Amino acid sequence: MPKSIARTYSQYSREAAALLGALIREARNERKLTAQELADRAGISRGMLQRIEKGNLKCEIGAVFEVATIVGIKLFDADGSDLVKQLRHTKEKLALMPKSVRRKSKKVNDDF
Repeated sequence: MPKSIARTYSQYSREAAALLGALIREARNERKLTAQELADRAGISRGMLQRIEKGNLKCEIGAVFEVATIVGIKLFDADGSDLVKQLRHTKEKLALMPKSVRRKSKKVNDDF
C-alpha cells in the first residue's frame, strides 16, 4: 500500500472547500434529494458525497464539479460559450510565452 503524502493546504483553500461543500449540501436538501440518490446520479459512493459535503480537499475535483452541477450550483460566472471564449483567450496568452515555458506537443502519426 503506498504511503500517504502529508499535504498542507492554505486557510483559503480549506474555507473554499468547506463553503462549496456546504452549498452542495444545502442545494441537495432544497431539491429533496437523499445523499444516496445524488451519489447514484453522480456515479460516486455515498461516502464520497459525504466527504465532498464536509469540504474534504482530497476528493477528486471532477466528482466535486459533477455533484455541484447536478444540484445546480454555478461554478463559474459564465455560461458554456463564455468558458470556451475564456479558454481560447488563455491559449492565446500562452502562445505569447517563450517556447521554453510551453509544453512541447508530440506530433502523432496516424497514417496507417
